[in-house]
Amino acid sequence: MERNTPDAPEPHARRGLAKGIYVLPNLFTLAALFAAFYGIVMAINNRFDLATAAIFASMVLDSLDGRVARMTHTQSAFGEQMDSLADMVSFGVAPALIAYLWALETLGRWGWIAAFIYCACAALRLARFNVNTSVVDKRYFQGLPSPAAAALVAGFIWLTSAMLVAHREVPLFRALISVGGGGVPIGRGDLSWIMFAVTLFAGLTMVTNIPYYSFKDFGGRRSVPFAVLVLVALVFAIISIEPATMLFVLFVGYALSGYVIYAWRRAKGEPVSIVSTSTDEPDERGLHD
Repeated sequence: MERNTPDAPEPHARRGLAKGIYVLPNLFTLAALFAAFYGIVMAINNRFDLATAAIFASMVLDSLDGRVARMTHTQSAFGEQMDSLADMVSFGVAPALIAYLWALETLGRWGWIAAFIYCACAALRLARFNVNTSVVDKRYFQGLPSPAAAALVAGFIWLTSAMLVAHREVPLFRALISVGGGGVPIGRGDLSWIMFAVTLFAGLTMVTNIPYYSFKDFGGRRSVPFAVLVLVALVFAIISIEPATMLFVLFVGYALSGYVIYAWRRAKGEPVSIVSTSTDEPDERGLHD
């Protein structure tokens, strides 16, 4: 007959502690889901500044849930599934609906088709990520990560919305973003086809085999040069000067970087596939994109 030692906690106490800890990473996942839903509601209310900010907030929260789970040793199959479903809403449904309500709606069927293609590609991207976690080189993502694709769409809306507001107050912007020589200020509808192109590019790039650097080499316990920390601080300072512009430029650069890596590998005759021959589980298992 087994008996608990005096120093050992009671079984019900251990169970209660485990349940309390397991709630923690899922709270971050739910917070990311809430931010995405809030963004949809704000887009319906024509507050696209808050809608796009909510997408970026969802990105930050999504990057924390997996790390919190690993730090507290509370990884679980439930958490992985919850994270994946939340990602589909945060980086698939929400950006597609916000883009549609912002400008694609004026294109009729072409607008909702573009939004649907983006949403479908996000679902395919997340499903492929889930089944390929054990065979893909952890240093790279296979295709554009869904958070980066969402940031590309949301960043374009945030930037152009800020410009459309600014031109009403600043004569220089009024002159720069006017249609033709008539001085007629443009509106969201005039940017519909550009929004169409950005949405399709972000969506289709998610399902390509283009390799994107994951930056996972700089995480965890690995030490980095002091210059890297200085560079990170510099990036934060630059972004704070003009967040809408700098974040959009940052994610455009990242979206194009995969094509540069692909072309560089092809030119050097190196294999472009990032599927690893190792069966080791990546360190980031449980954090979907």
